[in-house]
Amino acid sequence: MLFYISGMEQHQFEMPHLIKFNKWGESAIGYISVTQNNELPFIVKRVFWTYYTPESIVRGRHAHFKTEQILIAVSGRIIVNTENASGKINQFVLESPDVGVYLPPNVWHTMQYSHAAVQMVLASTDFNENDYIRNHNEFKKIWGS
Repeated sequence: MLFYISGMEQHQFEMPHLIKFNKWGESAIGYISVTQNNELPFIVKRVFWTYYTPESIVRGRHAHFKTEQILIAVSGRIIVNTENASGKINQFVLESPDVGVYLPPNVWHTMQYSHAAVQMVLASTDFNENDYIRNHNEFKKIWGS
């Protein structure tokens, strides 16, 4: 496992994994899922969403130095492929708005969407282009074992 030290605080980054959000309701009236910062592995600093992505397009193709994220398929299906620093590859299929995938900062990730997919992302940092590793070979040099 990797450790990142930010000021006096030390964070242990986990492997990518699914997070199940609470879900209330029933099919006759609909459902609601809710979370708060004290239930997440980080404080949310930024929220963004992607939509109208053609099925043939693979998005992502990057890793982060510091940003942690939770990806949620609000609508449709999203296939998330991850590669961690040791080379372990995982695939997560998001098809329900009450499930997300946690991505620590040392993980290369790609996403492929069904036609009607809407992805919401909860991020631990404000946007900073310098936080992105956009070249897979550079990712392997920086994080590889």
